[in-house]
Amino acid sequence: MLVLLDRDGVLNEDRQDFVKTPAEVVMIPGSTSAVARLNAAGHTIVVVSNQSGVGRGVMTDHDLEAVNSTLKRVIEASGGRLDAIFTCTDPPWAATERRKPGPGMLKEALKKFHATPVEAVMIGDSARDLEAAAVLGIRRILVRTGKGRNVESNLPNALHPVTVYDDLAAAAEALIAEPKS
Repeated sequence: MLVLLDRDGVLNEDRQDFVKTPAEVVMIPGSTSAVARLNAAGHTIVVVSNQSGVGRGVMTDHDLEAVNSTLKRVIEASGGRLDAIFTCTDPPWAATERRKPGPGMLKEALKKFHATPVEAVMIGDSARDLEAAAVLGIRRILVRTGKGRNVESNLPNALHPVTVYDDLAAAAEALIAEPKS
């Protein structure tokens, strides 16, 4: 299965002022081992993340690359791997289809890994993560980390069905436990 993950709020802690440097990467407990367990179960793991800090001029492309490299290293140190990272640096006022809730990055991931929407799942902490997946008919999981707890209480009916877990670790355990089709 192609497991699409939002980054901030799912893998690492989200920050109001953006995760701009490697020192600001604080992993959510259990997220790195969850990726390793998903890898071991044969799943492909891809990050699809809006990173408007670049488009807003708060950070550079180089800063974003350094943050993502740190994220990869931390996950690799736990025995896991990210198969790809897709980011959209558009600011909200100049959004293209790539910026979630647009489905552009998800389409790119499906194409790169030769997967269909029924072979994928999106795990996110925001309505825009779920909206991007819903447009393509991709299964949706909301985690209560990051913005997820607040989003859960205001989830629009149009995004259902959505499965909710406390965190990525719990979502990973549920995915791994599912019978293979």
